[in-house]
Amino acid sequence: MRLALVVLTANLVQAHAEASVIDEYQLKAAFLFNFAKFVVWPATAFNSADTPFQICVLGENPLGSALDETVRGMEVAGKSFVIRKISEARQTPGCHILFIGASERKRSRAVLEEIKGFSILTVGETDDFLANGGVIRFKLKDAQLRFEIDADAAARERLKISSKLLSLGEARTKR
Repeated sequence: MRLALVVLTANLVQAHAEASVIDEYQLKAAFLFNFAKFVVWPATAFNSADTPFQICVLGENPLGSALDETVRGMEVAGKSFVIRKISEARQTPGCHILFIGASERKRSRAVLEEIKGFSILTVGETDDFLANGGVIRFKLKDAQLRFEIDADAAARERLKISSKLLSLGEARTKR
């Protein structure tokens, strides 16, 4: 009986932990979609008026199917969405939003350096992401998903972030 209780408790804890991870990445997927509503890219970022938004995920995809499900059938400014999984920085042409997950921690600085000036909204989740040149960093604060924005990095990428999005995120200033 005691063994059955221990196994049941362990299974419940594992299920709760998995649900928390799923919830976190579902929220991150929703944020990625919504960022497209509040950022203006230079006209040169799109080949034509009907070029879709391309959200690219570098390396392992912790978002799973959540991102596909979030953007399926959705449009922003008359543009549909395409999700691309990429493995190298040289595959970023055409990307408008690039998510760099924690699995890419060791090479994120090099990737961000390589794509500097490509007008890509870079979004990551590691503590050093903004210091490495990223634009938006997800973080957990008081068990809630938040994000920080480096407006200087956005300006260097010629991205205009709306004041509404800036007011929702935490501004990151250089010291």
